[in-house]
Amino acid sequence: MPTATNPSLPDGPIIVWFRNDLRIADNAALLKAAQSNQEVICLYILDEDADETTHYGGAQLWWLHHSLIALSKSLEAIGAELILKRGSPNKIIKSLIDDTGAQTVLWNRRYTTSHIKCDTELKCELTNDGIEVISFDGALLHEPTKLRTGSGGPYKVYTPFWRALSGMDEPRDPAPKPQALKPYSKTIKSDSLDDWALLPTKPDWSGGISDEWTPGEQGALERLDDFLDGPINDYKEGRDFPAKHDTSKLSPHLTFGEISPYQIWSEVNAKHGTHTPNKETFRKEVVWREFAYHLLVNFEDLKNKNYNSQFDDFPWHSSKKHLAAWQQGKTGYPIVDAGMRQLWQTGWMHNRVRMIVASFLVKHLLIDWREGEKWFWDTLVDADPASNTASWQWVAGSGADASPYFRIFNPILQGEKFDKLGTYVKLYCPELRDVPEKYIHKPWEAPEKILKNAGVTLGDTYPNPVVDHKTARERALAAYQTMRKSTG
Repeated sequence: MPTATNPSLPDGPIIVWFRNDLRIADNAALLKAAQSNQEVICLYILDEDADETTHYGGAQLWWLHHSLIALSKSLEAIGAELILKRGSPNKIIKSLIDDTGAQTVLWNRRYTTSHIKCDTELKCELTNDGIEVISFDGALLHEPTKLRTGSGGPYKVYTPFWRALSGMDEPRDPAPKPQALKPYSKTIKSDSLDDWALLPTKPDWSGGISDEWTPGEQGALERLDDFLDGPINDYKEGRDFPAKHDTSKLSPHLTFGEISPYQIWSEVNAKHGTHTPNKETFRKEVVWREFAYHLLVNFEDLKNKNYNSQFDDFPWHSSKKHLAAWQQGKTGYPIVDAGMRQLWQTGWMHNRVRMIVASFLVKHLLIDWREGEKWFWDTLVDADPASNTASWQWVAGSGADASPYFRIFNPILQGEKFDKLGTYVKLYCPELRDVPEKYIHKPWEAPEKILKNAGVTLGDTYPNPVVDHKTARERALAAYQTMRKSTG
């Protein structure tokens, strides 16, 4: 532990405000506080000022509960207590400063529009009151307001963005975790985590999620190790097949900041050299997250508005029946239903299947992408304000560098290509487990005898398709042409 006070910080306790950085390693704000040899107050605020674009959905509240327990234990091991407060961050931090005499507040930067606004205003007010406020990087490999095209504007297309970011100097090495913290010498009343009631109770739907995930920094590091010890070696090809386990599943850990992109980048380089196709493909996925935040920061309304304003005139349908069938995994298209049931059971969905189910909602059912984004936000443990929005707009055709709207995934062919044996479908749609491979992605075409032998009664044990693929495709293309005509 350092023995001398850091002369760059004022005397007195230091408040470290944790947000989406629930880790102690590669946490620049925490490390700065530790190096000061001054008393440290570790604070987490359940933000009651959060707007609809940043509040946590139900699945993420479950994750947050367990992640805060893990963070609290990690901080206790190096000498500090995690103080929990619920309410307005502005009021809580100012009150804590008054009560403790703290002269310094440290945090790691966030990048949603409302978070930037909150942090900017608070930093200005505290600075005017003579409080030292310092923010650090850690959530992204780049600063979205600084990386620019040759003409000086933000990037709008992924490939040039990838080239620009990957052409820069290698990202910095992760910062070490503090060995010890000097705790605040007086008592600060903390909320009880249980009183926040973040866990579902009536009913408790979290059993499948609990079985699948280990929230917290240690869980994140173990997940990364497991990925680098095997699945990454088949990542380029294997990541498209949902029955395989070739994806990293690091996304929720990144969302909560239990691991940083710097740590991931560094470990991939350390274990897999510099130029392998699998590593490069994985790096591009890490950078896709960077691109999503680049868009979110530079185009403030991305969360709620079409990036391509032509889609403001798209003739969406609003069938509550079809939306419910999609949400519940009862569309009659097995690959779609398996994905939606995986989401409900585990709080996560395979990336290839996310594209399939999103395309189905937007193009087969003609339901506004924002309805899908809203459902994902509430049910995904890795719901991310940038990636969630950018990905939905990409599929819908309304986003930056988007897939054309007229590119419509055929859920039957997608299933046959990426889940040929129906292994994934049968895992999440067990009522179809005895349907032969030939019909597993189109059970409505199976002869009645085969369905009977498989114990399947369409419309009873498994739904009939809510729409006919060919008819839905033609309707989607007609709607697209209608939009194009209306926008000139």
